[in-house]
Amino acid sequence: MSSVQVDHLTKSFGELLVLNDISFEVADGEFLCIVGPTGCGKTTFLNSMTGIYEINKGSIQINHEPVNLKKHSLAYIMQEYSTMSWLNVRENVSFGLQIKKLPKKEIEEKTDRALELVGLTQFAKYYPNQLSASMMQRVAIARAFAVEPDLLLMDEPYGQLDLELRFKLEDELLNLWRKMGTTVIFITHNIEEAVYLSERILVLTNKPTTIKENLINPLPYPRKVTDEAFIDLREKVTSLIKWW
Repeated sequence: MSSVQVDHLTKSFGELLVLNDISFEVADGEFLCIVGPTGCGKTTFLNSMTGIYEINKGSIQINHEPVNLKKHSLAYIMQEYSTMSWLNVRENVSFGLQIKKLPKKEIEEKTDRALELVGLTQFAKYYPNQLSASMMQRVAIARAFAVEPDLLLMDEPYGQLDLELRFKLEDELLNLWRKMGTTVIFITHNIEEAVYLSERILVLTNKPTTIKENLINPLPYPRKVTDEAFIDLREKVTSLIKWW
C-alpha cells in the first residue's frame, strides 16, 4: 500500500527546468533514499513536497490525497542544525506537539518517549549551546518522531558530521524507523549512506532532472560496509551517477 504518490511532478524557476515530469510511489513504512549529482534538484523536490515551492505541473499526494500540512503530519530534518537556541532540549522536542495543541498529558508522554528513544532523557534541561553536534541532531530527530509523522523528510541531515558520528546517528535512525514504522524519504549525496540505510534507491539525472534508475536494495539489516554485496551495490549506484 503506497503512502506517497508523486505523479508527473514538474518544477521550474523561470526558464530553468529543474524537475522534469517525475513519477514514483513510496510504500507505507518504506525507507527510500534519493541520490543524484550535486545541484540536480533533490532539495527542490523536498521543498515541493512541503509546499515551500509551488509546483508547475503534476501532483504530490499522501494516501491519495493532495498534501495538506493542516491534515497530514510531515516532519522535515535539514542538514543545518535546527534546534532553537532559546529552548532547552525538552522544549525543542515538544515544540511540534505544542503547535498541534495536544493535551498537556499527551505532550508530556510523547516527549518523554521521544527523548528516551534517542537517549537524551538525562539532557532534557540542557540548552543547544551545551550539546555536541551529534546530540543536536538527535534533538531534531526526536522532535520529528515525537509528532508521529505520516512522512519523515530528511535532507542530508548528517552531511556536516564526521564519519563516526554519522554512522552512530544512522544506526539510531534505523532503530527509530523500525520501532515507529514511519515512511522516510532521505536525500543524500553520500552513496554509502544510501546503501546503508535504504530499502530502495532512486537515482536522479542532472537537470532537467528525471529518474534514471529505481533500485531495490535487497541487503539484509544490519549491514556491513565491508561486505562484498554492499560494495557491489555501492559501486553500481556510483556508476549510475558518474556516467552521464
